[in-house]
Amino acid sequence: MRTKTFSLAAVLLAGSFAIVSPAMAQEADDKPFNGLYVGGTVGFDAQPNDRGSTVLFDRNLDGRFGDTVVTSGGDNAFAATAAQPGAGFCNGRATSTGLLTGCTNDKDNISYSGRIGFDKQFNHVVLGVVGEFGKSEVRDSVSAFSTTPASYTLTRKVDYNANLRARAGYAFDKTLFYATGGGAYAKINSTFETTNTANAFATSGKKDAWGFVAGGGVEQKLGKHFSIGLEYLYNQYKDGDYRVRATQGTAPVTNPFVLAPNTAGTDFARSDRFFRWHSVRATAQFRF
Repeated sequence: MRTKTFSLAAVLLAGSFAIVSPAMAQEADDKPFNGLYVGGTVGFDAQPNDRGSTVLFDRNLDGRFGDTVVTSGGDNAFAATAAQPGAGFCNGRATSTGLLTGCTNDKDNISYSGRIGFDKQFNHVVLGVVGEFGKSEVRDSVSAFSTTPASYTLTRKVDYNANLRARAGYAFDKTLFYATGGGAYAKINSTFETTNTANAFATSGKKDAWGFVAGGGVEQKLGKHFSIGLEYLYNQYKDGDYRVRATQGTAPVTNPFVLAPNTAGTDFARSDRFFRWHSVRATAQFRF
């Protein structure tokens, strides 16, 4: 009797698994974007050529930029003249001492990152959060050319960057279309180059930059655990603390940067306080 009871129980238990297992599999198939995932990205970043970008000057060191640097003769030291038509500004990197003969565009390059995220799928709607840590190889420069002639270039690059953002999308079977956005952080490496060997120059400023990223993409499930995708992100960071101070060095007292009545020097700053770029990248995820 007891043997028959155990046999019947075994049959009922096996039957229960036979019914429940397809249901669980069906539920997993119905929600292919549900749960935790890890992955990575690789792509191409384009730094927009910031038209109109210039170098600003604080001639009296009062913290307000926009002063004119003048020569001992009262002329603007960064305005083109008939004798020196190469003076002025360019939104790129100087390759010579004159604007007319040397200014390259900002540098576009690759980017890469690792990511971890979690999605919750409600029927077709998918809501989630994702965090990333990586690096972009873009470069953003702005240059000034004086009537000396000489060039002065401020350049910024990314040491590394990270973001934490929300995702919201709509899934068609195993294809997910989504929008995304959130806060971001970048460690910015700013540098200064000049062909002026008479004045002395010192730099200062924070490397920490905060901002946001926003965009969208598509993700395609390839199997039970793998998915690939294509994503666009707009990146913007506030980066306005970098300063360059020009002091006398070996230059004469008539040098425009230390010309009386203010002989302490002149501060330089970029006119564009935001570091921006566009990212188009491929993604790959392992979903648990």
